[in-house]
Amino acid sequence: MSDCVAHAAPEPVFAEPWHAQVFAVTVALNETGRFDWPDWAARFSDTLKRHGLDRELNGGNDYFFAWLETLEALLAEQGTATPNDVNRLRNAWEDAYLTTPHGNPVQLTDK
Repeated sequence: MSDCVAHAAPEPVFAEPWHAQVFAVTVALNETGRFDWPDWAARFSDTLKRHGLDRELNGGNDYFFAWLETLEALLAEQGTATPNDVNRLRNAWEDAYLTTPHGNPVQLTDK
């Protein structure tokens, strides 16, 4: 009898923290039923194809910018997060991290 060894799928490795974050947000939205994965995969594939026509994608920032673009477009189409909502939140985060003293946690405030 041979020994059975359990094999687990390797954990994804991300080059940048924001890559992991946008991936995790997308998975969480899928798991809560905001969209189904086959639809997501088709949309993301279309975005990659569109971007890949201009240049070769390297799988780093360009890949995750395409991922983020796809997610933002999907959420806007659903009415979950409009482009104005996304821009306001992005600007609030930028303001928060630029005005937070080094070493302190960045926090958003309700304005």
